[in-house]
Order: sequence, then C-alpha cells, then structure tokens
Amino acid sequence: MYTAAAPHINGKFLYYAFIAGGKEILRNQTEINRINVFPVSDNDTGTNLASTIRSVIDNIRPHKSYKTTVNNIADAALIGARGNSGVIFAQFLHGLSRETQNKPVITLPEFAESVRRSIPYIYEAIANPVEGTMLTVIRDWSDFLIAKKEAIHDFKKVIIESIEVLEKSLAETTVKLKALNKSGFVDAGAKGFVLFIKGIINFIINRNVRNLVVAPEETISLVHTEETGTEEITHRYCTEAIIKNLKISIPELQGILNSNGDSVVVAGSGAICRIHVHANHPAELFHQLNDAGTITYQKVDDMVRQQEVAYKRKWNIALVTDSTCDLPREIIDHYQVHMVPINLNFGDSHYLDKVTINPDQFYDLLDKHPESPKTSQINEQVFTNLFSHLASHYDAIIAIHLSNQFSGTYANSAKAGKRISKEFNKQVHVIDSKNLSGSLGLLVLRTAQRIEAGETVDSIVKSVQDDIVQSKIYVSVRDLKYLIRGGRVSKPKGIVARALGLNPVISVDENGKSVLFGKTFSQEASLNKIFRHIKKTGAGKSVWNYIIMHAHNPEGAEKAEAKMFEMTGLRAVSTVNISPAIGIHAGNGAVAISLLFNN
Repeated sequence: MYTAAAPHINGKFLYYAFIAGGKEILRNQTEINRINVFPVSDNDTGTNLASTIRSVIDNIRPHKSYKTTVNNIADAALIGARGNSGVIFAQFLHGLSRETQNKPVITLPEFAESVRRSIPYIYEAIANPVEGTMLTVIRDWSDFLIAKKEAIHDFKKVIIESIEVLEKSLAETTVKLKALNKSGFVDAGAKGFVLFIKGIINFIINRNVRNLVVAPEETISLVHTEETGTEEITHRYCTEAIIKNLKISIPELQGILNSNGDSVVVAGSGAICRIHVHANHPAELFHQLNDAGTITYQKVDDMVRQQEVAYKRKWNIALVTDSTCDLPREIIDHYQVHMVPINLNFGDSHYLDKVTINPDQFYDLLDKHPESPKTSQINEQVFTNLFSHLASHYDAIIAIHLSNQFSGTYANSAKAGKRISKEFNKQVHVIDSKNLSGSLGLLVLRTAQRIEAGETVDSIVKSVQDDIVQSKIYVSVRDLKYLIRGGRVSKPKGIVARALGLNPVISVDENGKSVLFGKTFSQEASLNKIFRHIKKTGAGKSVWNYIIMHAHNPEGAEKAEAKMFEMTGLRAVSTVNISPAIGIHAGNGAVAISLLFNN
C-alpha cells in the first residue's frame, strides 16, 4: 500500500485510511454534538457526520485502484450525507474524486493537487460560505499539502506533520466565527474533519488493519446531549434530498433553495446531487423542485422538536406515531408528538407524507400523474435513530402505528423498540392500532391526554389496548377508478360497478384489515348507511369523539360533521384531508368518519 521506496498510495491504503478516520468520528460523535453551535444549535453535527461516514463503511469494499476507491467513497458519501457538515464533507470527497486522474496509484504531489482542486467544489456548493468552519480548515490543510508536495515526497511524513496546521486552524475558528465567540467552542464540523485526519494518522503510524474491521450490522445511536441551545429557530426543518438528472443549473437550484430558507448546500453534479437547506415549508419547496429533476430521496428533521426533546420537554413519556395519523398540526405540536412520515412515490419521484408533500398537493398529483402512487413502510433504522434519541431524554416511549395489515411500519418500529429498550433499559411500548387515519388520530390524542394527566406508562398502555376495540372508521368512496387503478378492485368488475354508479363503503375489521362494508348508488346514500350503522353499533354507548376526513371534498365533510353533531352533540376534533394511505385507494371526493366509543 505505502512504502518508502515507492512513495505513493493505492486504493487499499485509501480505503483503510478512510475507515480509520471515520471510526475516529464515530467514537467522538457525542463530543462533536456537544459543541454544535453553528449554523443552528441543534446538537447533531456529530450524528450527521457519523451517518455520512456509516454510509461509506456499509457500502464500499477494498479495491486496489486508487481512482476506483475514491470514486466509490465519494458516491457512497453523497448518497448517505446528512446535515450541513455531512453534505459539505461529501462535496469535498466528490471534488476529490472528480479531480483525481484515472490511475491505480497516486503520488503525494498528485494527491495534494487533487485536494487543492477540490476546494472550489466546496465553496461553489454553499450558497453563503462562512469562514471559520470546516471550509477554512480543509483549505488550510490543502495549502500545507501544496507547500510540501515538492520538498517532501513521503506521504507518511507529510500527513503526520499536517496535524499541527489542522489544530491551529481549528483553534482559530473560535475567533473567526462570531457565533462561536460567546461559547468558546471550536466549530463542530471543523472538529470532525480534524478528528478524521487524526484517525488516518493513527492508522499510518500503527498500520493495524485488524482494528478497522467494522461489522455491517453495527448501528449508530443518534444520542444528543442536554446542551441544546434555546435560541429561537427561524427555519424549522433541516431538509435534504437527492436529485438525479437535474434539468436546471446548479446556480438556479441554489437560487430556489435560498428563496426558501438558509444554510444552503448543493453537493454533487447535474447527474446526481444532494441538497441541504433549513426551510419552514418543505412541501412548498419540493413542489417548486418537482420539475427540476427526479427526486429519489428526501430527509426532513424537525429542529424545533429536537430542541424540545433536549430542553423543553413537557412530560417524561415520549409519544410517537406515523403520518397516517390524521390529526391537525396544532394538536401534534401541543402534545409534542413525534410523527414519522411514510414514504410516497409517484413513479420515480419520492416524497415524505405530510412533510415534503401536503394533502392538497397529493390529491392534485393523484389525478394528474400518469402512474398510480405507492406507499412504502418506514424502515427499522429510522425508528432506531428516533428511539435512541428519545430514550436519551425521556423515561419511556409509547409508539402507536397504523394497522400491521396495511404496512410493515409497525413491525419495523417494534424491532427498533426492543433494541433501544434493551440498550437504554427503558420502557419502549410499540402498539398496533389495528386502524389508521382518523381512528389512529383519536387513539394518539387520547393517549397524549393521559400522558398530560400524569398517568403511569402501564396504565396508559392498557387503556390504549382497550380503546383499540372501540375505534371505528368508515370511508365513503365517490369514484371507483382509484380502487381499480390501485388493484383493489379488478378492472372488469370495476367497469361494471362504475357503469352502475356504485359507491362502496370501506371499513376496517377487528384485525385491522380493510373490508367492504357496503355499497350504494350515491355518496349521500353511503353516508346515510354509515350513520345508521353508527347508531346501531353505538346503542348503549357514548361517543368519546370523532374526526371527519375528506379528499378534496369539504362540502361532503361539512354535511357529515353536521349529521354527527346532530347524533352526538359533539363537535369534531378536526376536519382534515384524509391520509394518503387511504386516499390512494379511496381517491378524490371520498368522505370518511372515524370515531372512538367510550369503554
């Protein structure tokens, strides 16, 4: 890999050096989180750099060619980059790969030159570059390598000596960056880069490859510290995406991002790029980006909720659900509910339900897009990350999800819950609601109120299980074409049913499976059928509350609420656009009623 007689490095040396540097970041992520002040004090820079590093570790293998290895590292980092610092680091690696000649081995002068040429890539990626950050430290390191490239051809010696320059540059970030003056901290992203190089130096000195083996199943616990800042967050959502086959220029893309928020970074190229921006309205942003290219991945972190977890918790029990839970934003925010979005796909375009696409946009696309949308479950790692974060601050976690019959989301959450419960020795209860949409919303709301009232975890969990039996949902479908398009009704039967003008009613049985409740010849008739059934099944019971849902049919929802008020004397908890998990099949015009009977 490296020898004094042949002062060059190949792909295997680069691979193991990267792993060594990456592991140093993994070991120190909590400390990097602790000093995270800029650009937002949300204590996640270490977590984000660790996630970026993990993407490389999990997705590449040793290769003898330097050029192949640096390309593989850059691609994996770009796909897995997370957060402002993670995306900047990925862009540095992208520049390094672009500016490396197609050679199996590389000399120190060639390496120094490729680092120097990668610097503009970083500055061009950031809409408003700020000195005293990772940018400055990488540039100072590059200047040192260039200064030594002709005088000393020994890779080992130069990299080891570079630590003095890095430490000096890192210390100066406290002075150069105004946001750090008060805290006395160094820049967290810059600290991460210096630790990365330190890890490489340790590898150069010790050359113990065996210590660098990382088990593929090893996971990163996203543990934040208690020292999250309390300053006001002006842009709520840390928003990221991968866009392929960009149809606009990078400057145009940066302009759109700048008009929607701050902390803008665009890494990569027109073929594939990763964007990062702090924004208040991710759904509006992605609506603007809809024709800019193919959006294949999105991630949105709620920095206000992160800040609440670390510094402004109202209660000692965390409550989690998924985005099929139909509750208005004001209730979700009041009770500090952690809502994890399911994935929605229209063809090759990817969205996060209720985060990067709102219900109105969804139902517009449902009619206009040539392909039927698909939903996909939330993966286990998402829940592992969230639960580990919550478990580091709360005494217990209760998660309530849509029916296991509709999605593997519940199963993935349950797996993550068991892992984190064991790791933190705290209660993590994951519950299958055997329902969804408004019925899930009512279960979550009632659970939140019990948490607010100070009930014990065991008492709350038992009450949720009792409430599940009393939760009901009925959906009146106005147009069968969506059920036909989604494959829920066969095309021949659907054509006949549409010709007859049938309006089916869909419900959910006691096992959480969708069932055909009945069919009529008009939506008014199907709603009347629902009301009659509610009266019949509710005989001798009282309604705790109900939610009205609709898909672009506010008039139908208004009539349904008026009838429910007449029947129960209660005003609905809310009237909302129905969850896409139902809306995909029920389609535009649908009206639904969810209710929860008292035990």
